[in-house]
Amino acid sequence: MEDPRIRTFARFLIRSAVGLEAGEKILIELHGSETGLMKALVQEAYAAGGKPFIHIFDYTVEGALVQGADDAHMEEIAAYELARMKDMDAYIDIRATPNISAWHNVSDEAQRRYRQFYWGPIHLAERCNHTKWSVLRYPNDAMAQLAGMSTEEYEDFYFRACLVDYDKMGRAMEPLQKWMARTDKVHILGPGTDLTFSIKGIPSFGMHGNRNIPDGEIYTSPVRESVNGRITYNCPSPYDGFLFRDVCLEFRDGKIVEATSNNTPYMNEIFDIDEGARYVGEFAFGVNPVITKPIGDILFDEKIAGSFHLTPGNSYDNASNGNHSAVHWDLIQIQTPEYGGGEIWFDDVLIRKDGLFVPEELQCLNPENLLSDKE
Repeated sequence: MEDPRIRTFARFLIRSAVGLEAGEKILIELHGSETGLMKALVQEAYAAGGKPFIHIFDYTVEGALVQGADDAHMEEIAAYELARMKDMDAYIDIRATPNISAWHNVSDEAQRRYRQFYWGPIHLAERCNHTKWSVLRYPNDAMAQLAGMSTEEYEDFYFRACLVDYDKMGRAMEPLQKWMARTDKVHILGPGTDLTFSIKGIPSFGMHGNRNIPDGEIYTSPVRESVNGRITYNCPSPYDGFLFRDVCLEFRDGKIVEATSNNTPYMNEIFDIDEGARYVGEFAFGVNPVITKPIGDILFDEKIAGSFHLTPGNSYDNASNGNHSAVHWDLIQIQTPEYGGGEIWFDDVLIRKDGLFVPEELQCLNPENLLSDKE
């Protein structure tokens, strides 16, 4: 019997998150074997008058493909899938891995090749900028274990986080977007962090149920060469199957000139994939009131209330600072008191302190004001 929350979620994803319209093509991809949500998405796409296409990946088989491919073959594989992506109006990806370390045996060089010749062209360059898209996890045993919860607890958390009151959130984001539009200098302070950059002239966007799910972020990008100082991220961050901790980056004129972590050599290999990987492509506030602590999954952790992410790599076309890369790594700092606190200043005005917005017109974004009456 279908969990009724699956049907509610599928209807929301098709009709709201990607806003599928009659006659539009949508590619629905599944990484894993749990097909319940995928089936519901296909049915809801038809109900909306859309034209669904499907693709199911097996992580083990896909890993073998990536491990064996050289540069030329990876480009050939990507060429076919890129042509299909260009033909789509919308895209949904369900990431339902049964093992978060499924690609642990795929070499660093093979994963670099995958990022450079497959992920970058298909997803960062094409899908993110030219389709209506949503990327999400699936509430399975593996994700529950990663979050340190029972599967039932995780399912309840998952659906509450994914189906918050996005209309209310969208209205609350408007004052901050207006403030960001008139801001030049951003100054971030916290443990191991003293960083400045400009966001002058670069648009900002509030995401409230209209991209990856769960949603809840307001993003822009820094002026490319304006980032200076040091930042220490206090949220563990998975990348290519490895969980990075204690990431510290030193910037000079926009470029990462020093990078350390619990695996400094591997992290620097990632930043050396291309020139753009050492510059920042996104700055964003996390505001989802249900997500209050990291669970080791960037799609959730980047939305933590009281957090921000400063992202080495590719910038989105609608908030572009001209930086292009096969990397887009949402590294996260949480500024709530239990994680050490911190401050964010806009043009010498204190905007957020210890994870809470300070100006009266922005306090509507604080967690207690974003939760619906039901929560």
